Amino acid sequence: MELKLLLGAVIIGLVQIVWAATAGSGGQRDFGWLTGPRDDARPVSGVAARLDRALKNFLETFPLFAAALIACIIAGKLGTLTLYGASLYVIARALYVPLYASGVALVRTLVWTVSVIGIVMVMVAFFR
Repeated sequence: MELKLLLGAVIIGLVQIVWAATAGSGGQRDFGWLTGPRDDARPVSGVAARLDRALKNFLETFPLFAAALIACIIAGKLGTLTLYGASLYVIARALYVPLYASGVALVRTLVWTVSVIGIVMVMVAFFR
């Protein structure tokens, strides 16, 4: 189940990449710029900027989650903590993006905290 959750997190990451890229298209980020080398930075604002920041946040936390979970899998430390920790991470990350895109501040921060608690639970499982 933990491997399925890891792949679920990968799917969330892929969706975020596509969502952030498509939200940032149009205006100054036309098709030519999007398909080119992107040598000149073209900023986005509003929802597109929030989706970009949410993606950057995912890219900060996902490697930690993946490393912790893979370490537990290799060490044979799977159990209740890894299952619930991985579930918390994946569910919270899935909720985080639409909350961030909608501009919901406090709840978004609480959901992010839940995702970090999930990572910590997986790490604790490794050291048990």
